[in-house]
Amino acid sequence: MKKLWNFFRRETVLSLAFILAVLSCFLVPPDGQYPGYLDKDTLLTLFCLMTVVAGFQEMGLFRRVGQTLLRRIRSQRQLALMLVFLCFFSSMFITNDVSLLTFVPLGLLLSDLTGMDASLCRTVTLMTIAANLGSMLTPIGNPQNLYLYSVSGISLGAFLAVTLPYTVLSGVLLALSVFLCYRGTPVAAGDTGGEAEPLDRRRLLGWLVLFAVCLLEVLGVMPAEVMLAVILAAVLVVNRKLLLRVDYSLLATFVCLFVFIGNMKRFPAFHSLVAQVLEGHVRLASVGISQIISNVPAALLLSGFTDAWEDLLVGTNIGGLGTLIASMASLISYKQMARRSGDIRGKYLGVFTLWNVIFLAILLVPALL
Repeated sequence: MKKLWNFFRRETVLSLAFILAVLSCFLVPPDGQYPGYLDKDTLLTLFCLMTVVAGFQEMGLFRRVGQTLLRRIRSQRQLALMLVFLCFFSSMFITNDVSLLTFVPLGLLLSDLTGMDASLCRTVTLMTIAANLGSMLTPIGNPQNLYLYSVSGISLGAFLAVTLPYTVLSGVLLALSVFLCYRGTPVAAGDTGGEAEPLDRRRLLGWLVLFAVCLLEVLGVMPAEVMLAVILAAVLVVNRKLLLRVDYSLLATFVCLFVFIGNMKRFPAFHSLVAQVLEGHVRLASVGISQIISNVPAALLLSGFTDAWEDLLVGTNIGGLGTLIASMASLISYKQMARRSGDIRGKYLGVFTLWNVIFLAILLVPALL
């Protein structure tokens, strides 16, 4: 029982999704329609993107970028801007999770080296907000975007037309926050861990090609099966251990929610009731439900009852702000802070909640108008 409880605490969203899927199977016993529940393209694309990004991480690309930029830093304000916008822009292409896994540790190290401990909670909070909002721009920025882009069938141009205004506004808010809260106090760049080894340009080119393969599939140029074959063949030859770094719990969560949604859609009365409740309130419902179960499950669940893709896209992305679990990526920053010092957790939660509520309130205004 202790092992089960520990697993539930570690993988709460997956556990709840599994319970929902199992309960729904009693209502609709497994039959030939079950395989049709799964959005195969979304699952394969997520797997391939996570594998390729693991390859970039393994060769130290992202940390090397941070170290290179650090050499140009001369003040606390510049340092904060660099850390926040590293997360903001990188999350558009490597997902919010990977952005925080990569740059929050770098931010903690640099805060120690430059004497910015007093503002550490605020810095990490703004980095987390930046990753969650920057990832809103592209279909590959986060899992819910990839799923909604896939099932809606909208064009890339139509997708960007929805997300770009909110992304630009988010960037402006982040820049203003940094300029208002940090001073131009000089800082020394410090040592970030010694001189990094030169990047292997051939390996880098190889991973860039594989990343391009994923993009071709997202854009509908290449079938998902071909993408999977190319990525798997390359990884098995180069470094098969990278397959162990894929977030299989996220993929399993998607599968469980697909089963639950598929079964619930086979109850016409229930489907019609939820659709009526959501009508005209999809954005607000997306934000509210995201606060409780996080924005990825919220997107999957609500997509089974409405085809208002634009509203779902805006609501679940903005809904990543707010509570600590509104976006599961936010837990990455929290865990990093908790490992640093157990005493800082309470202060960080207070600062995190305050800033998230402020950003959420501001972004909700244009979203609900």
